[in-house]
Amino acid sequence: MEGFELIVAVLESGIIEDAVADVMAIPEVFAAADSSEGIKSSLNCHLNSWKNKAKSKLLSQPVQQELNDEIEYYNQAQLYSDEEFLEKAQEIIDKLDINSPFKQQAIELLNEKEKSPLFRDYFFQQWYQSLFDNLQEVQLESLEKDREKLLQDLYQRQDTISKLTEIDENINNQQTMRLWDMAKAKLTKGDVNTLKKITQHLVKHNELQKIAVQLGRMANKNNDQDLNRVKIQENSKKESKSNSAGNIVGIKQSDELERLLPLELMFLSSPDLDVLFYKNLIEKRLSTYQQQNKQKIKQKVTHYEQQSKKADEDKGPFIIAIDASGSMMGSAEQCAKAFAYGLMQIALAENRECYVILFSAQQLTYELTHENEGLSEILNFLSYSFHGGTDLISVLNNAFNLMNSEKYKNADLIVLSDFIVPSISSKTMNKLNKMKANNNRFHALSLSNYRNQEVLSVFDQHWAYNPSRLASFKRLFSK
Repeated sequence: MEGFELIVAVLESGIIEDAVADVMAIPEVFAAADSSEGIKSSLNCHLNSWKNKAKSKLLSQPVQQELNDEIEYYNQAQLYSDEEFLEKAQEIIDKLDINSPFKQQAIELLNEKEKSPLFRDYFFQQWYQSLFDNLQEVQLESLEKDREKLLQDLYQRQDTISKLTEIDENINNQQTMRLWDMAKAKLTKGDVNTLKKITQHLVKHNELQKIAVQLGRMANKNNDQDLNRVKIQENSKKESKSNSAGNIVGIKQSDELERLLPLELMFLSSPDLDVLFYKNLIEKRLSTYQQQNKQKIKQKVTHYEQQSKKADEDKGPFIIAIDASGSMMGSAEQCAKAFAYGLMQIALAENRECYVILFSAQQLTYELTHENEGLSEILNFLSYSFHGGTDLISVLNNAFNLMNSEKYKNADLIVLSDFIVPSISSKTMNKLNKMKANNNRFHALSLSNYRNQEVLSVFDQHWAYNPSRLASFKRLFSK
């Protein structure tokens, strides 16, 4: 308990805040924070999260046995009155561990010729300060290791964002926390080359980019009033109550007499000690129980507010189903990947989810906007080679299941395929119509001249794009 009390005192001295201030003072970190509002906001959230984790770690970290024994010995020695202390001072010092940083200072204090009436108080103040400094040094050493890891992480994210910005100059305009979270992944030279090829392909086939932008705006056409709302996050303080009258969770220093430790009452038993009791009371340094019957906890509260018709409506997530069959190999495959990458950029900029399903005879899924693994998922998706057959019905059923979940409510499903597929059964059509009634939208991008028009007709919107070289020449010639 005494060790825990001292840990809290050290933390309240601001060592974690000082560590964060030192990090922010590093030129590279300061420059990153000053580069854009989005990066600055993301960096501040990241540092606040790190501070909370560092505090929890230090609170749960046990005090070294030698230091803990000295803290206990310090509290026992404080029970002596002034007369008893002067009589046993030498004995107290002799019993101090030889490795105690305070031992030499204690000897010097005792050897002083003149001692003031407050010598005992001064002795224990210096002893407490020595314990405080010793524990602070241990915590600073632990904190320094975590600080180095934090710096490595920050440098890594900055490097990844810098490379992404070089690949695509528009990516820096995406003021979103997700880009910062995704930048945790390290980009290799091969990854950079892959992303460059996809970006260049998207620029070359700019009609795909236009389709992606058009598709991204379609959420505004939904007139459902339940969707005409804006998500708002704000900080609030909530009072949390336990079931019992008060659960003791530790010891703290305060002036709360109703929670006073019995140990402190011993000072009132003697006229010589009551001065110290009142001194600690005034300074709010009495040892008291820390209870958890009522706490005010800061938390983020999310709520939705109805907006006027002119306000932007909720834009649902993207579910991108890409035909990965053998017939899509070559230009169609590159166009499908480039189009998906373009939609991912829109999803990041508009804080929308982006889920990719690669389907052939089997299915592979990637969550491209996942906070921690998003960039890795993107790279895995872009490096996948297309092969196998086509099973459109299976992927539609998978999409239906996603749309029934809260996370993928009000979704835009985009199917990219050559649509050389059989007709859709009436059972699947009934499910699809039910999903449409629940404000989900279905789109298709055909990448072949041999598409099944009957299947395409079931989608709300469909586009045709021929990625062949001959078609590219014709588009270039027409321009």
